[in-house]
Amino acid sequence: MSRLFRDVDRGIRCPHGSVVCIGAFDGLHLGHRALVRHTVARARALGVPAVALSFEPLPREFFAPAAPPPRLLLPRAKAEGLLALDADQVGLLRFNRALSGWSGEEFVERVLVKQLAAREVWVGPEFRFGKARGGDIALLRRMGETAGFSAHEIEPVHLDGERVSSTRIRETILAGDFAAAARLLGRPYAIGGHVVRGQQLGRTLGFPTANLRFGGKTPALSGIYATWVHGVGERPWPSVSSLGTRPTVAGVEPLLEAHLFDFDGDLYGRRIEVEFVAHLRAELKFPDLATLTRQMHRDAAQARELLALDAQRRRWIPATPPDPRRAADAAEHTA
Repeated sequence: MSRLFRDVDRGIRCPHGSVVCIGAFDGLHLGHRALVRHTVARARALGVPAVALSFEPLPREFFAPAAPPPRLLLPRAKAEGLLALDADQVGLLRFNRALSGWSGEEFVERVLVKQLAAREVWVGPEFRFGKARGGDIALLRRMGETAGFSAHEIEPVHLDGERVSSTRIRETILAGDFAAAARLLGRPYAIGGHVVRGQQLGRTLGFPTANLRFGGKTPALSGIYATWVHGVGERPWPSVSSLGTRPTVAGVEPLLEAHLFDFDGDLYGRRIEVEFVAHLRAELKFPDLATLTRQMHRDAAQARELLALDAQRRRWIPATPPDPRRAADAAEHTA
């Protein structure tokens, strides 16, 4: 049986019972991790599978398609992250018109009871579900008394006196404070995916890029960044990345374009992660490609300097300062 499932009403998945946690899990931050890990611990104690339930698209995306909320984590990365936290099964339930019409009672009966035979259900603070958000912890506890499961609300996780939340993380990365975001997430903020072919415009400008698409999701940030690319070698690879719609070339679709410094290889189809280190500037529309190219040289030189300092801070070896000859070359191009 696959560890990832999307559909409801497809038979019993856990005939001998399960412990279930439910949430949006956007970002998989410290609060989400605490919820999943506690669920896994309870499942191991009872000798049943641990199941993490979420929805794709997220309900807020479904109900506001014209202005969807920004996403910290794409669906595949969310599923992989939940499995990496030792969930035995992950349900990314298809949130569509039919599911959006279910009452809280119907969701409990059809998913938690019939499909998962839940023994315990764990949720985060102020969790709501079902049509018109009519379901809550009180409903879970009331129905659990009859159906044979208990329902629990985990305590929120606080950091620096404030609750850890996806909203708070979005605010930190928009402000360019990736160190604070990393503390809230429990890891550096990164976006992962499979490298796809783009227009190859960057290659003609001397800046070939590894491109990641968002599959219709809205990224939580935009602009030009100093980044590390994971998944192309034994060590993270220094890079400068653009995240946005590329207004200079009349782009529409959000695209993450990472230019790996001094890299020569084919990355098409490879899965990579782009870790964000520092915000360099906002995405701008330039009058022509020549002006854009000059700015790209400036961005690359600045990113190299910041990443050299970041490597020293992390005690990565070697952590060398920018090559003076390269800096001079960049200055010549930007003069």
